[in-house]
Amino acid sequence: MKEEQVILVNKLDEQIGLMPKMEAHEKAVLHRAFSVFVFNNKNEMLLQQRALSKYHSPGLWTNTCCSHQRDGETNIQAGTRRLQEEMGFTTDLKETISFIYKAPFDNGLTEHELDHILVGHSNTNPIINPEEVEAFKWMKTEDVKADIISNPSNYTAWFKIIFEKFYNHINITNESNS
Repeated sequence: MKEEQVILVNKLDEQIGLMPKMEAHEKAVLHRAFSVFVFNNKNEMLLQQRALSKYHSPGLWTNTCCSHQRDGETNIQAGTRRLQEEMGFTTDLKETISFIYKAPFDNGLTEHELDHILVGHSNTNPIINPEEVEAFKWMKTEDVKADIISNPSNYTAWFKIIFEKFYNHINITNESNS
């Protein structure tokens, strides 16, 4: 099976090439990614615990799902695809904001991503893909924020960055869609 390619971008999110995913993470090359946040009608966020077999951040808690867009795929198409693959359901997603972050990992790989944040709403409990997801839970955003402060090592690097920098934006976006 051919290794998945990521879309290399410049700081303006303009595509400048493709590269195998592992090579991009080994070389810390800036590439496009997305993070999906799903909320229910109780204003709770659906979190996933990454599968223990993941090559980075195994067993850590994070947003509903995340991954990389494929060549020619929109952010919404990619988010919808990955939500189905990881969590076993889909919902309408809305593009919100994007940001660049760089996070090195203990295994020598580095995430250097232009991350697009997508928000959706559902009251569906997921049917998780055990190759991708260890567990899931619904939590109020203020409880997630407090737990990140108390237990930062339980969460992925990008999730902590999103909560630190964009917590108010995610909350406002969620409330306007409730």
